[in-house]
Formats: sequence, C-alpha cells, structure tokens
Amino acid sequence: MTKILAIFNQAGGVAKSTLTYNLGYHLGQKGHRVLLVDMDPQASLTKFMGLVPAQLQQTVSDAIVEELPLPIHKGIHGIDLAPSNRILSGAEMQLVSASMRDLRLREAIEPVQDSYDFVLIDCPPSLGLLSYISLVAATHVLVPVETHLKAFEGTDELLQTLTHVKNKANRKLQVIGFVPTRYAQQNSADRRTLGAIAEQLSSWGKIFPPIPRATAFVDATEDRVPLAIYEPKHPAVAILDQLAIYVESLK
Repeated sequence: MTKILAIFNQAGGVAKSTLTYNLGYHLGQKGHRVLLVDMDPQASLTKFMGLVPAQLQQTVSDAIVEELPLPIHKGIHGIDLAPSNRILSGAEMQLVSASMRDLRLREAIEPVQDSYDFVLIDCPPSLGLLSYISLVAATHVLVPVETHLKAFEGTDELLQTLTHVKNKANRKLQVIGFVPTRYAQQNSADRRTLGAIAEQLSSWGKIFPPIPRATAFVDATEDRVPLAIYEPKHPAVAILDQLAIYVESLK
C-alpha cells in the first residue's frame, strides 16, 4: 500500500521543505516511486526542486479547488513533484465554503497514488485548512522540531491538532515520530532542548537522531539539489539515509 506522509509542524523555519526533499530523494535512491506534494503557498519545496512558481500554469491549487487532475512534474532527481505557488493561499479561503473540503487533497491524490510507493506532503507552517486537509489525506505524519526552546514550546498546539484529526477526521493516522532539526551540539541550549524533546514527546512517536544545523543545506537548495548530491560525505546524509530506511519499514 502507498504510504502518504505529511511532514507537519505549524511553526516556520523548522526545515520541513528541506526534510521533505531530502527524505524523498533518499527513498527514490532506494528504488521507490516517490511523489512530493507542495502544500505550502510559499512554495519553498517547488523552488528547491528547480521550478519557478510564478511561471507554473497549474499547481496543486487547481487540483483541490477546481478538482482537476493533480499536476505532476516527473523525474526531478528521480522523484516527482506536484508543485505550489502563492495562488494556494487564496485557495485556502475558497475551500472554507467548498463541499467535502476535508477530502479534497485525499481525492486529488487517490487517482495517482497506486503509481507511487511513497507520497510526501510538505505542509504549510500553520494550523489552517491546508494543513488540516493534508493530515486527513495522510496515512502517517512526521514532525520536524527545531532544537530551540521557543520552537519546542509550540508543540502543544501541534499535538492538539493531531489528536483532533486522529479522533475525528482520520482515525488511521499514525504518528511516525519527531525529527530534531537545526541542531548545534556545541550549544548547551540545543542540548537541553533535545533532551526535553526526547523526554516529553517519546510517548507520541520515535525520536530520530538530530539533523545538524549546516550551511551545506542552504548551499544545496540554492543549487536546487538534495544534500546527498551537493555534498555526499556530509554527516547529515547518513542521518537522512537512516531515516529513509526507517520509513521504508512502515506498516
């Protein structure tokens, strides 16, 4: 069965798009058929993968509002992409009064999902409707959490949202776990926050090894390539590969 992963956190700047792109690439390199879906109007993932959002004729917005086929750009470093642009922010307002709005993304993915082993949804940095329909469409959710105290303190709202979705709209949604991001081991505050993440969130899901703060991620995205292509020997590449191996084993 196709695994549909929502990469979700209501906070911005926690490396959701970076994680989505790199995890998708590693899964693709292991021989899996992978589709990435950009549900963020900021379209960071779309830009990272080398597309120009303003020049796109169709985006995921057309699929969820107009119920057109999901537009898919194929074979970008071995993975496919359903792109986004700023029009998606207006689509969220249109969906407020749309019929069967909760199921719009699920129904957009459904016709193509048998063509993929994994679908990764890059959620927007909010608790709004676009995130909600992404969680409704997903089979699993993976949460990147920045190892910064303020970012960690915002997880209460996130967990409330997950509880609401699991209790009502998507009872089969499984929380895979939490990926600490932007971690600086030499920083004592980061180490304390990492400890708090492990202590307080482990009952919800697995706590994965932290992904380090590194300028190489920024450089790789500027070159529109995954980190494993830009700097294959970077320590974070092995961490991302282990995460992909774990995701492979999901039931």
